[in-house]
Amino acid sequence: MTHIVVLGSANMDLVTYVAKAPQRGETVTGREFRTIPGGKGANQAIAAARAGATVSMIGAVGNDAFGMRMRDTLEHSGVDTDFLRTVEGPSGTAHIVVDDEGGNAIVVIPGANGTVDHLSPGDEGLLASADALLLQLEIPMPAVVAGAQAARRHGVRTVLTPSPAQPLPSELLAMIDLLVANEYEAVTLTGRTDPREAAAALLDLVPEVVVTLGATGCLYLARGTEPLVVAAPQVKAVDSTGAGDTFVGALAVALAEERPVREALSWAAAAAALSVQREGASASMPYRPEIEARYNA
Repeated sequence: MTHIVVLGSANMDLVTYVAKAPQRGETVTGREFRTIPGGKGANQAIAAARAGATVSMIGAVGNDAFGMRMRDTLEHSGVDTDFLRTVEGPSGTAHIVVDDEGGNAIVVIPGANGTVDHLSPGDEGLLASADALLLQLEIPMPAVVAGAQAARRHGVRTVLTPSPAQPLPSELLAMIDLLVANEYEAVTLTGRTDPREAAAALLDLVPEVVVTLGATGCLYLARGTEPLVVAAPQVKAVDSTGAGDTFVGALAVALAEERPVREALSWAAAAAALSVQREGASASMPYRPEIEARYNA
C-alpha cells in the first residue's frame, strides 16, 4: 500500500456559520458554531488516509483537550500518530467564518505548531520509507525546508501546498517536485493575475505545478508538456473549508499509485467535490469508495 508522510500542522477549527461574513467594524449574528479538528497538515493526512494510503504524520499538538481530540480524530481516520508530539501549552487553532455561499475566511493561531521548527530523531527514517511527503506552511519554515531536504536525500516525491502564501526560500523550492496552489496563492507568489501566467511563472521554480481554480477545476503544467485543464464536478457548495487539502491528499495518493496525471487530477477533483457538499474540514473528507463512485459517475 502507498505510504504517505505529512509534515505539518494540526489545529482545532473553531467554525462560525453566517449568512454573510462581517465587514471590518461590522457585527453579524451567526447561525451555528462548531469545533472541528483540522489544520492543513492534519487535513491532508486524513484526506490521504481516507483515500486509501497508509499515512504517518509528523507535527505537534498541545497538552490540552484540543490536542487529545485531534490525536483521536487522526487515529480514527487511520493516520499513524507515533511522530505527532505532545508539547506543553495550547494546541493550534483556526478561527473560521463560513458564509452561505460556502466561502470562508480564516485566522490561524499556531500554538503547538510553532514548536515544530526542526526534524526530531526518527523523523528522517520515517521519511525515507515514504512514497510521498506532503508539506504546507503552517509550521516554521526551517522544519519545512529540513523535511524537503530529507525527502530529496531519500528520493521521496515532495508535494508543497504554499499556504499561508509567503515568500519561498530557494533552498525549499530546489527540493519540491510538485507545487499545488490555489488561485490566490499563485497570484501572491508570482504577482500574475491570470492563472495560466501564474502557473507558467511557478513552473520556472519547480518541475510540476497545479493551480486549483475552485468550481472551475484545475490547471496542470509540467516542464516540456502542454498545459492540462481538468474540470471539476458541478455541485452545490456548502462549505469549501478543507476542499484544497482534500484535493491534495487524494492527488498524492493517485500519483503514488502511478495513475496517469489527467486521471489523478480528476480523481482528486471528485474527492474535493464531495468535501464541499459537507460542513467542516476533516469531517467532510470522503472515503475511497465514495471517491471512486463520484469519479465513475
